[in-house]
Amino acid sequence: MSESMSSMLPRAARANGWRNAALLAGVGLAASFLYVRAKTRQVEREHPPQGKFIEVDGVRLHYTERGQGPVLVLLHGNMVSSDDYDHSGLVGRAAERYRVIAFDRPGYGYSERPRSTVWTPQAQARLIHHALQEMGVDSALVVGHSWGTLVALSMALDVPDFVRGLVLLSGYYYPSLRLDVPMLSTPAIPILGDLLRYTVSPLLWRLRWPLMAKFMFSPQPVPQRFWDMPAWMMVRPKQLRAVAADSALMVPAAMALARRYPELKVPVALIAGTRDKMADFSHNSERLSERVPEGELTLEPGVGHMTHYAHPEKVLEAIDAMAAKVGEPVQIRNPRAEALARASESGV
Repeated sequence: MSESMSSMLPRAARANGWRNAALLAGVGLAASFLYVRAKTRQVEREHPPQGKFIEVDGVRLHYTERGQGPVLVLLHGNMVSSDDYDHSGLVGRAAERYRVIAFDRPGYGYSERPRSTVWTPQAQARLIHHALQEMGVDSALVVGHSWGTLVALSMALDVPDFVRGLVLLSGYYYPSLRLDVPMLSTPAIPILGDLLRYTVSPLLWRLRWPLMAKFMFSPQPVPQRFWDMPAWMMVRPKQLRAVAADSALMVPAAMALARRYPELKVPVALIAGTRDKMADFSHNSERLSERVPEGELTLEPGVGHMTHYAHPEKVLEAIDAMAAKVGEPVQIRNPRAEALARASESGV
């Protein structure tokens, strides 16, 4: 065999190896795509929307509404949806005395997130404010958890006459080094992120979901009512894009908003866990409480990031105190007494 022919054989073998590897990768991606699509359809079929839809500014938003009384708006954090407040027990408690409106923020749950908009906290606040106006709401108390606190603060800064008061839970208010941002932001990368979101990323996120939940709740155990939320709803391709984009925007958003905090004209109640691993209370909540005109801080010793699960009754106490401060009349409902009254009126 000539020397030239012998040198061609390794090159041909390498070429065949690359082709085989590419073929296997393609088959793997196709299989992942089909599996992710099937699981997404299954979880959406088993857990259809439980609320209503409103289209505002060309965006279809999903929200739930319960109770009567002063309007209380709930804005959820990253990775979850408005169901998070329901599973924490806060919605059920608050609906006894408030008209509770909980939105799926753009891209989460069953809300749309058009690519034509960069969904900063200000953009999300503007959209939700417009939706509330369409619903006939002219003022509200606003609760935000984690990433949702940035949206709540943006709304209070931009439409202070609309927001009566803020209750902020485990918020991230000032920029800091976040090692989780590169990992969480990957699915937002154009083209590559789209490929990953519909194939590999949901599988990896689903495997990591138990560890992420434990990290959020640490040092407390994850309650069963959190596990009751279907994990596949959180790792659907469209929601992963929202999670990734919000993660990428988190640090610059906090940097932009931090300069405006002294402008706040509404009272602010802050609740934070002293063992929060995601948003250090001393760097964020303590600091903000000292820099806003009417800031009150409540620390929960030994509690992690999910303060609304640890002590929903304390969150409701803070909401009631805020309602009293801003002059919102709150009447605690008694469902049993109301049922008896209705029966008496009907003659049953």
